[in-house]
Order: sequence, then structure tokens, then C-alpha cells
Amino acid sequence: MEDFNIYLQPTEYLDFNKKIVRRNAFEITNGLKSDKEKAIALFYWVRDEVKYNAFSYYPRIKANLKASVTLRRKNGFCMSKSTLLSTLARAVGIPARIHMVDIINHKISQRLVNLMGTKAFHCHAYSEIYLNKKWVKAAPIFDKKTCIKGNFFPMIEFDGENDALFAPFDTEGNKFVEYIGDWGVYADVPQEKIHQIFCEKYPHWYPNPGSDTMRPMKREPLSLDK
Repeated sequence: MEDFNIYLQPTEYLDFNKKIVRRNAFEITNGLKSDKEKAIALFYWVRDEVKYNAFSYYPRIKANLKASVTLRRKNGFCMSKSTLLSTLARAVGIPARIHMVDIINHKISQRLVNLMGTKAFHCHAYSEIYLNKKWVKAAPIFDKKTCIKGNFFPMIEFDGENDALFAPFDTEGNKFVEYIGDWGVYADVPQEKIHQIFCEKYPHWYPNPGSDTMRPMKREPLSLDK
């Protein structure tokens, strides 16, 4: 039998033991009764209130992966946004975890392709939330403004019952996102594993963050609630 307790605990990265996280989780779900309603509200809040920022996915800087930091910055990448969603769900008593995969986004900018040396996004992540006795996948990745700017349609919508992942084709029939690899599920962000995979898969960029092509997000001075 699956141990759901591990998916309800605060961790180093899913840090809802921080006041800012708990407060936001309860504010977003205030007045909602069912876990399904709460999960839907949390999904859309993370999707649209936290701006997508691919250029902050630099796992050497651990702060970039923490839910409390993403919440304060109000921007993040796939792993940080999914981590935030799973963290907020746990804060209101809903089991949640992280699923890490590899994808190809056929609509990404040439700048990112030049940077990474590939169209593949390794260690992409989405949330898994336990609702109505099953795990439901939810990817709160691209906010509305990013979707409009990048023409990333259809947008990911979440009904609390069906998996909410990227579509294989866009609304015009062009290739959109392919899921090409699966690293499994985690109760906490596997930071060391991500670091190792990035070293292997992005040998030209990741060990050399000072390149002119892209720099990791600077670590901001943060006064986090205890």
C-alpha cells in the first residue's frame, strides 16, 4: 500500500512550514470545501500569477527550486512552478508530489536552442495531486501572457479529474510538445540528480553560466519567514 504520509510533509524545497506559503495556500482556497475545488484554484493561481521564466532553471542555485522563494519572486520555470503547486496542495492537506520527465517543445526560441545545444528540456516537471483516489497530473507551466507571446496554444486547463499536460499538437495542427523520457516521481525536488543530468546533457552551457548567451537568475536577498 502506498505511503501517502510522505506526500503530505514539508521538505527542503516543498517548504510549506514557511508562513508565507501556508498563508497563501489558505487565502487561495478560502471558502472552498472539496479537495478538487482547492486543487483547481491552486493550479490556476500558480499558472497565471507566477510568470514563466525559463532562464531561471539553474539547479546549482538551490533557492531557485524552493517553493517559498518562487512564491516571493512570482516567477519561475517548470520545476519551480510545479514544486510550488505541490507545496500549496500539501499545505491544505492534499497529497502531492513531483513527476520529472524530458520533453521537446517544438515552439521554443532559437535563443534557447543555441544555449542548450538541443530542443530537449531535460528534467521538466509537473505536479501530481491525489484526488478522488487517484493521482492526477497537472502542469501549471505557461501563464496566460507567456502563452499569448509564444503562441503556446492550447493552454493547459485543469478540471481536477483529468491529467492536464501539454498537447502534442497546437491549435493549428503543428507539433507542440513531445514527452520523450521519464525520470519518475519524487516526494521532494531531486536537486542533486538534476545537477548531474544537467552536467551530462548540457555540457556547453551548464558548467559555464557566465556566458553571454544566458546567465542564471541572480540570487536575490530574501528575508524568508521561519
